[in-house]
Amino acid sequence: MSLTDSIASIPWPMVGLACLTLGLAPFTPPHIVEKLGMLFNGKLVKPIDWFDLFFHGAPWGLAIVKAALMATRAAA
Repeated sequence: MSLTDSIASIPWPMVGLACLTLGLAPFTPPHIVEKLGMLFNGKLVKPIDWFDLFFHGAPWGLAIVKAALMATRAAA
């Protein structure tokens, strides 16, 4: 099984749950929004901040990749 097949086989409810919990926690303000603001303002300099951005951004990246795979497979 290839990586694309593995990603495509992850159920959408699981991806959505990961985005809503890990992707947004802590919720006030959403941590991913705070880290993206730091990135765009040039204040994301500590290794822990980069890890945090990756950790909280991974579910959103997975959702984007899964949606892109679905779109390309539907177009084919």
